[in-house]
Amino acid sequence: MRSVCLAAGLVLALASGAQAGVLDTVRQKGFLACGSNTGLAGFGLADSKGEWSGLDVDFCRAIAATIFNDPTKVKFIPLTAKDRFTALQSGEVDVLARNGTWTQSREAELGLNFGAVNYFDGQGFLVRKKAGVTAAKELDGASVCVQQGTTTELNLADFFRTHGMKYEPAVFATSDEAIKSYDLNRCDAFTTDVSQLYAERLKLVNPDEHMVLPDVISKEPLAPAVRQGDSQWFNIVRWTHYVMVNAEELGITKANVDEKLKSPSPEIRRLLGVEGDFGKGLGLSRDWAYRIIKHVGNYGEVFDRGVGENSRLKIKRGLNDLWSKGGLQYAPPVR
Repeated sequence: MRSVCLAAGLVLALASGAQAGVLDTVRQKGFLACGSNTGLAGFGLADSKGEWSGLDVDFCRAIAATIFNDPTKVKFIPLTAKDRFTALQSGEVDVLARNGTWTQSREAELGLNFGAVNYFDGQGFLVRKKAGVTAAKELDGASVCVQQGTTTELNLADFFRTHGMKYEPAVFATSDEAIKSYDLNRCDAFTTDVSQLYAERLKLVNPDEHMVLPDVISKEPLAPAVRQGDSQWFNIVRWTHYVMVNAEELGITKANVDEKLKSPSPEIRRLLGVEGDFGKGLGLSRDWAYRIIKHVGNYGEVFDRGVGENSRLKIKRGLNDLWSKGGLQYAPPVR
């Protein structure tokens, strides 16, 4: 009986190990399967030609760059809020980079691990300027459009309950349905993450007639997620973001990364693989970090073209600035 139990244990261990090799699976497929948004400006959006752009899109391209030395080896799979975690759990996608909020229950109950936070956000409200509302606490008795099955829906209930206010929720399966209903004047306000409010506002018939209230009612650390059980893959996803943050801090850009290979700075030389081999422990090449910066850029560059000053959204860095500039973006060193 003991030998049977040992054999069964070995089979389970081997099965677990087989499931854990996401890096090997990605290499064998020849591409990264990236779970993305169905269409959110600034984070994940495909144009009429099928070309994807956005902060989360660039993150997946950075992972592909570090594995294949080619940022185009990514297959973007649009996922709704309802289907996103199931697609990751089932293995349909290798990583979920879809402006998802990192929460305790999602890790503990769904069997997921969230990587480094690539966007610090918070929930807010979009209202019509003519309504004369200037603060969220003035929404007592309002009807609010919200997407179903999200932390947004839960935060909305918490906010009104905390402040002893009443509201009428208008719940929709998708964000598109919610914002369209708001635009048709079927509700007084629309709520989601502040970053998404700026993106959704662009879809309205008359965007300038609407405003984002200054109140932020929740903490929404947006981070990519992977399945639990593969520490190597989890580390690759985490350190992809850390590389881009460190690169910005060290002044390394997509344009000057080749020049920086000659830098006397020990930090820069370690990051770019000139000294030491810090990709080995991740199962990656010596120049793994160089590839990310060369093909995609540092965090500041990705932020600016996705949601910042060089995008349609024009969102200020705020909490997403470097720690040295008053923000929360802080990365451990490569050494």
